[in-house]
Amino acid sequence: MVVRDGRIASILDEPVNGDPLLDLGESWLAPGLVDTHVHLNEPGRTEWEGFATATRAAAVGGVTCLVDMPLNCSPVTTTREALAAKLQAARGQLSVDCGFWGGGVPGNAEELPGMARDGILGAKAFLCHSGIDDFPAAREADLRLAMPSLRDLGLPLLVHAELEFGGLNPWADASPRDYLRYLHSRPKVWEDAAIAMVIDLVRATG
Repeated sequence: MVVRDGRIASILDEPVNGDPLLDLGESWLAPGLVDTHVHLNEPGRTEWEGFATATRAAAVGGVTCLVDMPLNCSPVTTTREALAAKLQAARGQLSVDCGFWGGGVPGNAEELPGMARDGILGAKAFLCHSGIDDFPAAREADLRLAMPSLRDLGLPLLVHAELEFGGLNPWADASPRDYLRYLHSRPKVWEDAAIAMVIDLVRATG
């Protein structure tokens, strides 16, 4: 294996051009993994998991980049100000690289261009209750405002695709001890309806 500038350049059976050999013994040399769905929860809920512990654990497991979800920190990452707080909290704590998703929530479409300039990799929206009251579900009208902006910025939109209807309460009707009951609390028709709505919005907004 040929490594140049910290990257695996090629895999060869024999060394070429007199490149020096390094015998790693029982150790492994492999590409670093990227985990694009991580809840780092800092600032605000660091006791759940923060930058120091999460990135140290990632490094031990061969994960060299984490991308943080925007909803479990406090404040949630839905404004430039909140993103600045997140970046400040990360300083001096990282054992691996980190990226950040911004949040897509009602009323924050105008924040997305500024957040993009500050470095978010895209936006995440929920179409149902996220589990965090300060990260509310985006409605169709909210996505219709946000998607052209994300399109023009060249950024992806991640959507938690469940549209709640039919009188079910996914939080009250679910049970952490009964997996089948949990599945029935989030019926397939919710996902189908959400995906159909997003497909329509993609066609409408480009």
